[in-house]
Amino acid sequence: MSEPILSVKDLQIEFKSGSIVTKAVNGVTFSLNENESLGIVGESGSGKSVTATSILRLIPNPPGKITGGEIIFKGKNLLTLSNREIREIRGNEISMIFQDPSTSLNPVFTVGNQIIESIRTHKAVSKKEARELAIKMLELVGIPAPEKRIDMYPHEFSGGMRQRVMIAIALSCDPKLLIADEPTTALDVTVQAQILNLMKELQAKLNMSIIMITHDLGVVWETCDKIIVMYAGRVVESGTVAELYKNSLHPYTWGLLDSQITESQNNLKPLATIPGSPPDLSFEVKGCPFVERCPYAQTVCFEKTPQLMEPTKGHAVACHFQTSDQKLERKEDAYFDGSTT
Repeated sequence: MSEPILSVKDLQIEFKSGSIVTKAVNGVTFSLNENESLGIVGESGSGKSVTATSILRLIPNPPGKITGGEIIFKGKNLLTLSNREIREIRGNEISMIFQDPSTSLNPVFTVGNQIIESIRTHKAVSKKEARELAIKMLELVGIPAPEKRIDMYPHEFSGGMRQRVMIAIALSCDPKLLIADEPTTALDVTVQAQILNLMKELQAKLNMSIIMITHDLGVVWETCDKIIVMYAGRVVESGTVAELYKNSLHPYTWGLLDSQITESQNNLKPLATIPGSPPDLSFEVKGCPFVERCPYAQTVCFEKTPQLMEPTKGHAVACHFQTSDQKLERKEDAYFDGSTT
């Protein structure tokens, strides 16, 4: 089997504010193969976006700093490259789509100028050739009349069309890895589906790998091959999408699944919720980081931090009771209406 195109190993990231140090990412490890899609899920503050932006070395320093680990892309450790070397990779071999196209596109330049700038930064082409390629990219992402639209400004596009422009910019240099940070959050449901279908189609055409950052498990089920679930800066469960959908093991993953709206959801029944809040990562977290919110917690959970282990090949979980002979039994009503009883 070929080497993964991306391997993140024991990634450690912290942010400092005065004397306060927050460990935003603590020991994250995962890998991604060519033409594969990976979903990273978790609630706000779990470390999803920080992990993603660290791949492109976009963590602002100060206050942020990558303090440990490796990010290996096509055999190179991105954390040891010079600024010039990482700029050659950023936007070229690895591209990123950000959450809100309204703030990602420059309002004073036409969309054509912004695509052309990206192309000419990484490719030795004339302005005319870059413009022709930009028109092709707009056509590729489904924008009608690209020859006219290329000279329009971002405010002249709808939210869904602006997101398509962002995808066109991201793909203009044929990247091998695309990172999408909640690319459909600001869009209505119909446009979300269109953007996700577009990304799947483009992945097949361009043979690229995708990392999808989201808090929506439904997006992951539809678009990804593998999934990692993050909580409090750590990976608490990982595996194939099919495996986690049918046989998830971590109580936090169960809570996320229970809080989804399903086709069979009784409209009169309140949605399940996970009680409480994530721990403050500026303080040392003792025991399992999910312990205060977990309806299955026992004494050992307060005293010892569980390590990520594989009870079955390719399916890892960080829970004391899912990697031992004494496994937890999932309770259907454990999170119903915020109840932990």
